[in-house]
Amino acid sequence: MRERESNSHANSKIGIITYNYFHLKTEQVVHNLLRKGFNNITLFALPFKNRQERAVLIPHRPNQVDSITTEDLAKANNLEFIHFDGKSDLINCDFYLITGAGILSSKVLLNKKIINAHPGIIPSSRGLDSFKWSIYNGIELGITLHFIDENVDSGKIISIIKTPVYEGDSLLTLSRRHYELEIDTLSNFNSHLSNSFIEEFPIHEAQKRMPADVEAVMCRRFDDYKKKYAKRAPKHRD
Repeated sequence: MRERESNSHANSKIGIITYNYFHLKTEQVVHNLLRKGFNNITLFALPFKNRQERAVLIPHRPNQVDSITTEDLAKANNLEFIHFDGKSDLINCDFYLITGAGILSSKVLLNKKIINAHPGIIPSSRGLDSFKWSIYNGIELGITLHFIDENVDSGKIISIIKTPVYEGDSLLTLSRRHYELEIDTLSNFNSHLSNSFIEEFPIHEAQKRMPADVEAVMCRRFDDYKKKYAKRAPKHRD
């Protein structure tokens, strides 16, 4: 049943909201969609603004510039590529997936099915560096697939997929698994659209980038975090 549901949207027109730059997440999601049979894809590319580099203890996501440009990606796969300013209306697509974007105007959001995969469980983990803030605050890790609205990491939740944590994890192995789950969830958005049950989670304020001194505390809390959430083999009864 789930396979039939997941294939029912294969003829849909998909818009990818991304950056006009090198962008790994966009490359990964587009390749996954093409393998799943989605061929009617348009890339809406926003101007890219370089952020000031900052020192981190744990690089919890792959370097996004380790990719080809989104324009080259579109050309190589015969996909439509549109320069987008984040304010003008989008041409008509059935669904829009966000692989990279800042704040979009209310005009863009109006009557559009724009889907984001947030790397944290909403509303407990919102904003930036959700992976690190979840560990720091002792919140379960997971990916939230949701429709976006005008608020930060808000909008109707489609699905929440929890990230497996193992006793043998390091911060790097767990962050890699968490990122892979984010890509998989967004690439398979259509298989989640019929979900109806959503577990309730505590509400926390949206966070900004994690400062280096707080990140050091997060690292020290990781062992306790694993004790709380790690999967363990069931005990066998004699």
